[in-house]
Amino acid sequence: MSELPLAVSGLSVAYQGQTVLRRVDFELPAGSLMGVVGPNGAGKSTLLKACLNLIPTSSGEVRFFGRPYRDVRHRVAYIPQRESVDWDFPVRAVDVVAMGLYRQIGWFRPVRKRHLDQAHAALAKMGIAELAGRQIDQLSGGQQQRVFLARALVQGADLYLMDEPFAAVDASTERAIVEILRGLRAAGKTAVVIHHDLQSVRDYFDRVLLLNGRVIATGPVEETFTAENLQAAYQGRLVVLDRLSESGVAKAVGS
Repeated sequence: MSELPLAVSGLSVAYQGQTVLRRVDFELPAGSLMGVVGPNGAGKSTLLKACLNLIPTSSGEVRFFGRPYRDVRHRVAYIPQRESVDWDFPVRAVDVVAMGLYRQIGWFRPVRKRHLDQAHAALAKMGIAELAGRQIDQLSGGQQQRVFLARALVQGADLYLMDEPFAAVDASTERAIVEILRGLRAAGKTAVVIHHDLQSVRDYFDRVLLLNGRVIATGPVEETFTAENLQAAYQGRLVVLDRLSESGVAKAVGS
């Protein structure tokens, strides 16, 4: 495989004998913003976790920048679903962000002022500088999401894997995330974003992966995000909106 930010070939995942992902193949060019969409249970979060070796795979190969994840993990930032994080852990927002600097700091070594300065700057970029000293469990859902984005940004990665960063956030946080994504693309960075709002796919991403246990379609949004492919991905569970004829947008029922 070439040194693409992410290249997946024949990736399969099974839980207790049931196949969740079947022979997933796709390549992601540098400088792309790719949305991963599909119905509930389609294997979207599983895909990210399998790529990062967080869960075992049945078969397939995943390469980041042409190499296994373990060799280039410093170039990859992962933002999990907010619901999967233990927010009761007693830690300040600035300390969470500083965790993204572990390669600079070193394991079991003290966090120095220069590291905290970088963390504060990342929080300021996310518009929450004043929350640096707040305990993470005291923040709203949108504020927590901004903290995790700040941690990913301070890492200085080249590829960002985000699991539903827009879920249950306020409008201002959503706008902030969009601006961050666009800034990453402008800097030549790459992002894979699991996304559930079909109406904003065309506005937020330049590539899309339609997934339902397998790859239904993948490619540039203008070529791939079509009513036909959406119907195939959601298996008829769609309410097609009035503006579909103009923009190809649809809304998934129960997703």
